[in-house]
Amino acid sequence: MTELVVQDLTVQVKDATLVDAASFSLSPGEFVVLLGPNGAGKTSLIRASLGLERTAQGNATLGGEITTQLSPIERARRVAYLPQIRPLAWPNFVRDVVALGRFSHGAAIGRLNADDAAAVDRALAACDLTHLAHRRADTLSGGELARMHCARAFAAEAPLLVADEPIAALDPRHQFRILDMITDYVKSGGGALVVLHDIQLAARYATRLIWMKQGQIVSDGSPTNTLTSQQLNSIYGIRAKVDGLRIDMEGPV
Repeated sequence: MTELVVQDLTVQVKDATLVDAASFSLSPGEFVVLLGPNGAGKTSLIRASLGLERTAQGNATLGGEITTQLSPIERARRVAYLPQIRPLAWPNFVRDVVALGRFSHGAAIGRLNADDAAAVDRALAACDLTHLAHRRADTLSGGELARMHCARAFAAEAPLLVADEPIAALDPRHQFRILDMITDYVKSGGGALVVLHDIQLAARYATRLIWMKQGQIVSDGSPTNTLTSQQLNSIYGIRAKVDGLRIDMEGPV
């Protein structure tokens, strides 16, 4: 079983501690949402967990192997990573960009085997991009670009998915569509760690919520147990009423 296990991970840049002794795990069958205000350390935690911040201290393993010791291909076979910043280096066709998700399987643009092509088709359809498959990526809107990058991650069909704000540029319909697809992926045996800023959507979809503040994980548990008025006050400095998983935001403290 491919599992991400993080123990006492710390990330420091000069005198600033971006992540402070954070520990958590991600297993197949879990839809974990990482929450916290801007600057809480969420992106730094994700990158360090995947072995992309090599100056981090602590321990992070993926399928039992230390993440900093994995090659890019080995890492990509175990976890599909969708970063917050997704530069587009060249104006390729949408289908070709999505096909990049199959590179860890040995695929190459223009030389997809039947399994690779089918995975790309599934990802395009799930992200509502089939009709845009032969459009140049530099002609897409911001929301269409976001869906294209989501499709690239989904096409990898790796055991784990880590996505940093995958729905940030999407309209409500496509936000639901992407999160529904992640839910289906988890139900089929995958494990997902997703950064969201929409607390209501996080409560609706997540099996676990990890809450961060000032570089520390302050809470990790089910939405039912961790989503409280006190939590929202402590993490975000807002007043809110919580009724089950329903949130009524009242404003800043």
